[in-house]
Amino acid sequence: MSHSSAPRGAAPTTAPTSRLDRFFEISRRGSTVGAEVRGGIVTFVTMAYIVILNPIILSGGTDVAGENLAFGQVAAVTALTAGVMTIVFGLVTRLPFAFAAGLGINSFLAVSVVGQVTWAEAMGLVVINGLIIVLLAATGLRRLIFDAVPLQLKTAITVGIGLFIAFIGFVDSGFVTSTGLNSPPVGLGASGSIATIPTLLFVATLLLCAVLMALRIRGALLIGLVSGTVLAVVVEAIWHLGPKVGADGSVVNPGGWGLSVPSLPSSWVGLPDLTLAWGHVDLFGAFGRIGALAAIMLVFTLVFTNFFDAMGTMTGLSREAGLADAKGNFPRLRSALIVEGVGAVMGGATSASSNTVFIESASGIGEGARTGLANLVTGALFLLAMFLTPLTSIVPSEIAAAALVIVGALMMSQIRHVDLTEVSALIPVFLTVTVMPLTYSIANGIGAGFISWVIIRSLSGKAKEISPLLWIVAAGFVIFFARGPIESALGV
Repeated sequence: MSHSSAPRGAAPTTAPTSRLDRFFEISRRGSTVGAEVRGGIVTFVTMAYIVILNPIILSGGTDVAGENLAFGQVAAVTALTAGVMTIVFGLVTRLPFAFAAGLGINSFLAVSVVGQVTWAEAMGLVVINGLIIVLLAATGLRRLIFDAVPLQLKTAITVGIGLFIAFIGFVDSGFVTSTGLNSPPVGLGASGSIATIPTLLFVATLLLCAVLMALRIRGALLIGLVSGTVLAVVVEAIWHLGPKVGADGSVVNPGGWGLSVPSLPSSWVGLPDLTLAWGHVDLFGAFGRIGALAAIMLVFTLVFTNFFDAMGTMTGLSREAGLADAKGNFPRLRSALIVEGVGAVMGGATSASSNTVFIESASGIGEGARTGLANLVTGALFLLAMFLTPLTSIVPSEIAAAALVIVGALMMSQIRHVDLTEVSALIPVFLTVTVMPLTYSIANGIGAGFISWVIIRSLSGKAKEISPLLWIVAAGFVIFFARGPIESALGV
């Protein structure tokens, strides 16, 4: 794949041919309407799992009042919010970055937050988090922080995200599994072997996508994903593998499908239950329930995670799309940062959890998407998914994972732009790249890179090159990493 602004197989940059072309700058970026449509579809296919996974995570969390969110209601608002925010972002920024409920924050809410507050109060904290991010973006502070990051670290963030999403793909496919308390902590497949049919289909889809891309076939990822899904449906119809995990969350069938079973649904269409879409939020209730200090610490964690996950993701995606300049900045950066904060507000307001830019957008970029037109396609499919929730579960996570690994490999190639001969840059870059996948967090990788950068560079005689703002952010990350002991010391 070429990493220039023109997608593979696109026509050379030409003068705009229509109002749509002029608005989205399709020809200017060397793209075509066909490439944007294909990219939007591929992005949706690789993200569609969130319509199922987000409800699984959120509905599984019991709040302090003993209440749970209904699975169907969460699925409906997940698709609704993702669709609306993806379209809004595409129209405002003209960038091909799709939105959905962020997996880090929804897990944090379900596991850590609702044990202390109600779901309505938890979503109120998410809204406050989003308002803070919007304020930081609107005042220009978020842009200043973005500009203060050295180009080496911006590139390292791109590479780290590539390894991160590839690792997600390997885990989702069952190719890499946890070994529990044994050493090493992860291993290959089941007991060191590719022993399940779903994982074997992942490997087959991965190789098919790679071969098609090597042959420069247009729509390579989309063809690979569709082919893999069709094969998965046939396999399930013949062998009836069923789900790997039971209703109680325990593994009942190690050879089954990880997240969704690829079978044709008995019911294709249904009206979405949008009960949670508005009005189920208590903005300041958490402050009264657990105290201002404890609530502030929760908001701090949300802001740091949301802020730097999104910044890292947009940095990586813009570079992969060839839309970033020499300093790593991309078109309509300030608008993008503001709308991303609005995504957090809307996600909290609809009880879908904070919505943010999804790294799976890289799959659509890999297919040729370069403009916000791809977002309109992805967003429309999410809105359609509200009525076709059973249909979105046809693509198993094992098949979608193949696209993540392919795109992760493409993003990793950006490391060639970093001079690694200087140790004071090598170590922070290395920590950024490795901590992301190993801790399953973009924010953790960025934090490790920032802290090591200011310490190593300053103590090796390069302190004057470091922006004061980067020092402040690094200090904030120190607090972020030590928030557990700090909360204990404060009695939070």
